[in-house]
Amino acid sequence: MATIRKLRGRWQAQVRRRGMKPRAKSFDSKADAEKWARDLETQVDRFGAAPDTKILETTTLGALLERYQREITPTKRGAVQEGQRIDVLRRHDLSHRTLIGLSQQDVASFRDERLQSVAPSTAVREMAILSHAVEVAMRDWGMPLAKNVVKLVRRPVIRNERSRRLTGDEEQRLLDGCNAGLVPHLKTLIILAIETGMRRGEILGLEWKDFSHNRRVITLMMTKNGSGREVPLSQRAFDALTEWRDRAEVDQSLIFPMKPGALEQAWRRLLVRSNVKALRFHDLRHEGVSRMFERGLNVIEVSSISGHKELRMLKRYTHLAVACWPAAGFLDTELRCFQ
Repeated sequence: MATIRKLRGRWQAQVRRRGMKPRAKSFDSKADAEKWARDLETQVDRFGAAPDTKILETTTLGALLERYQREITPTKRGAVQEGQRIDVLRRHDLSHRTLIGLSQQDVASFRDERLQSVAPSTAVREMAILSHAVEVAMRDWGMPLAKNVVKLVRRPVIRNERSRRLTGDEEQRLLDGCNAGLVPHLKTLIILAIETGMRRGEILGLEWKDFSHNRRVITLMMTKNGSGREVPLSQRAFDALTEWRDRAEVDQSLIFPMKPGALEQAWRRLLVRSNVKALRFHDLRHEGVSRMFERGLNVIEVSSISGHKELRMLKRYTHLAVACWPAAGFLDTELRCFQ
């Protein structure tokens, strides 16, 4: 057991174990001294020796995040977004904590503070970055941390389920509004989103080489969940895409040459022109997946087309089939590819 005593106004922790040189360190509080002693004893039990913790005493969480941002973030598909989140984390007071002083209480306080100003989903993403940075430091960079304290802190609960569907003549108003806009391919893009249930990033990343005219499918080589898939096209989606191809620039590789920010602006303007309220672009994916169930596809077929890895994510869609849509969408040959 470690010895904790008060010495000249500070709390000193001393750890003695057979086969190792005694280690001692002073702290301002008894709780910090006890935590340091517990962590050191845990590492001795784990590694058979007391690791050199000087690097943990001199490395701040901010410095760790800076290295993570430089070496790990660029290898990810969402590097830009993660880099922006790390910039926020590095400006927070938590970044000044040394790795040896970082505690569960620190992370929990960070979580509670962030929840006062950001959505739970944002706080979860930030905590995920913190956790992965600490994990990389432990596993790949040789940081002698006894445990990942971020993993021990409860994550906020995300409740962002939406059940927004297109109602009445909203779809037609949106398409009519596209004709009055300045983005020539917006109408085709929206039809494709509704008919296929593809994500925004998947649609904006499409190239003409991904469109198989003969097979009437779109091949996605890499998606959000890290795997590719083939998306069959309904007659409506196929006709819209073919018509746009005939009008698009010959040397244009992207089917829809625009950035996410530009699409967001065009979408907001379209909602105003169409007088459609409280509709997000991602709701079109919700609409598309719901229509697949309404056309009679089963969960396995829909998950193969939509790219949902976990079937529980599709559960909410199965309760939305309040109308029977015409079954003139997918060919039998297309459906057999997913059986």
